Amino acid sequence: MDALYTFNPRALWRQFKQESFAFQMVCVYLILEYVRPQAIHPELDIVPWDKIVIALAVLALPFDPRRHRVRDATTLWISLFGIVIIAASAFAMFPSVAWARWFDFFGWYAIYFLIIYAVNSAERYFIFIAIYLVANFKMAFFGARTWAAEGFGFSSWGIYGPPGFFQNSSDLSTEMLMFAPIAFELALFVKPRVKRSTTWFLIAGAITGAMTVLGANSRGSQVALIAQAGWIAIQRKLKLRVIAGLVILAAIGYALLPAAEKARFQSAGTDNTSIQRFDYWRAGLKMIEQHPVLGVGYFNFPVVYAIQDPKKLWHGKAQLPHNIFIQVGTDAGLLGLGIFLILIYRNLALARRIRRACERNPQAPAYAPAVARALAITTWGFVIAGQFNTVAYYPFFWINLALTVALANIVSRSELQSLPPQAVARSTPE
Repeated sequence: MDALYTFNPRALWRQFKQESFAFQMVCVYLILEYVRPQAIHPELDIVPWDKIVIALAVLALPFDPRRHRVRDATTLWISLFGIVIIAASAFAMFPSVAWARWFDFFGWYAIYFLIIYAVNSAERYFIFIAIYLVANFKMAFFGARTWAAEGFGFSSWGIYGPPGFFQNSSDLSTEMLMFAPIAFELALFVKPRVKRSTTWFLIAGAITGAMTVLGANSRGSQVALIAQAGWIAIQRKLKLRVIAGLVILAAIGYALLPAAEKARFQSAGTDNTSIQRFDYWRAGLKMIEQHPVLGVGYFNFPVVYAIQDPKKLWHGKAQLPHNIFIQVGTDAGLLGLGIFLILIYRNLALARRIRRACERNPQAPAYAPAVARALAITTWGFVIAGQFNTVAYYPFFWINLALTVALANIVSRSELQSLPPQAVARSTPE
């Protein structure tokens, strides 16, 4: 593990080659989804690479010699959520619309299981996180450089990400909320263990991620970023000089915000974007009130809205409701929304449980507490930003949830390995 902590490409590659084909395919999928080489180089985009890699990982997983059963209540809840999605699609007001989008959730359902079963050791988890960080750093550096090249100015379109889930500026800034806290927490973890260059690489990732959020012009993500920074300061009980540094960085960040962006905060609630969201939220709440059990149907909100409020079509068409809770509530009713909230709670509770387990378990991966803390912070970033954006079926939460369950499984197994055989025989994994 000491060699892996340096993020040395050779050390990571040597370990990667020793792992199973299923794990390797899960890592390749991560690269395809986050780096998007098939979109950057159109000549490669001749087949659905992501689906092919997922299929190969599923076929190879039963032959992974290190595969073992993962017992966690989260798996039950995510499966129940999938059942509700199916029921909501079957009884939707427009079933054809619902069935056309079935992969939007069930793709993440498959990825969730692949991650928790394939990323099942301390070494595998760190390699997976390293790939995740490098892929996100690429986006963060591009976003920060783009904003700097514009003179830290304001553009109504924000900053575009790579084609795919992160192309929209709001979605790109939400992904930076998922990335920056992990980079920062790991920087603090590796600092006493590696050379300064590695620490500063991770710190640079956190800073450029924050810069991308500021330059993307998404007010919801910017509010979430402030909340994350405050939570890190409280949770970490940071020294006064570190807090002072964060305050200075925050002041610099605010000073760099262009006047037009500051004006958007002052006009929040009265500008066209806010009025649009209020219209969508009121319509969504009305739909949930009228169809409380299963909602109007999976991804049926735009169609139903266009029928009920044809005079309030923004940009010539109805969009999704710009709120994750209203999105899930209209998609799957209060039944689906309740399960979704339980999954968010499970994610936060598991992260807290990991940190507590590591305090009494010297066999747990040394990086586990830092990563668990970061996963909780990123979850809150997703929740806050999600109040203004429609990202319930984007990779943000589902990848985060899988990473939390996978880490909890690794910590739990390390705890069992530290017990005598008699105790292990009596223990049942949660």
